[in-house]
Amino acid sequence: MTSLGTPHMILTARRMAWLRFRSNPVAIIGALMVLSVLFCVAFAPWIAPYPEHSGIVLDFSNRHTPPNADHWLGTDKVGRDILSRVIYGFRVSLLLVVGVLGVAVPVGAALGLCAGYFGGRAEFFITGFTNVMLAIPPLVMALAVGNILNPNLINAMIAIALLWWTWHARLVYRVAKSVAAEDYIEAARLAGATHWHILTREILPNCIAVISVKTTLDAAFIILFGATLSFLGLGVRPPTPDLGSMVADGRQFLPELWWGVLGPALGIFYVTLGFNLLGDGLRDMFDVEV
Repeated sequence: MTSLGTPHMILTARRMAWLRFRSNPVAIIGALMVLSVLFCVAFAPWIAPYPEHSGIVLDFSNRHTPPNADHWLGTDKVGRDILSRVIYGFRVSLLLVVGVLGVAVPVGAALGLCAGYFGGRAEFFITGFTNVMLAIPPLVMALAVGNILNPNLINAMIAIALLWWTWHARLVYRVAKSVAAEDYIEAARLAGATHWHILTREILPNCIAVISVKTTLDAAFIILFGATLSFLGLGVRPPTPDLGSMVADGRQFLPELWWGVLGPALGIFYVTLGFNLLGDGLRDMFDVEV
């Protein structure tokens, strides 16, 4: 892996990567699924049949209405349209992804770069601390944080981000350590390049591919993890529309009122499948191991 090369070679490499992605129908399907979710998130007030049902709305005359022409996924225990709440639930899920990865990726990448490039004590302490944190099951940490703090979206982000940076640190460390041993890195040092220049201009660009793939795949896991916390009552609390809490609300009426669980469950399945398919496509596109 090297940052050297002529513009023609770089352009050709990028085009080849794009052709690999475009020729993968599964990746295209995943990209379209993710784009459709992003579209719903951006235009939820105009797409949702009943946007007011994303908040505190009581309509007991339509309580537990099965799927029909007016309510495609039915209504919940207080008469709110489930489809509308699933669409707004995508917003909460993606906000959780942005919040967690917005912290985990920079922190993990910075620590991984320092450990892989500097080596010595930096490598010993960073990798040692990372391994200790990796030994803690994420769900156990999340449950502990959730019991200490009040259940809400911010605290759910904190609970997940406390451990999520470790995966990025270990991944970037592996790549950075390999790149740091290349001859052109030593040549940059002899030429008088600063550590900052080498880290940000020589090593980091070689980590972008694995970071991109890992981040995309992580989005699916974070959404599923956040839904699990909400299902257990330690994540987003009602009336905020969250897919996990909607499943928890609907399960008490199973099996007769099955649509209360089916709608949000399909929403979780759809968005996580989309990110997973897209991540697999990016992995084939960049030809990297994550």
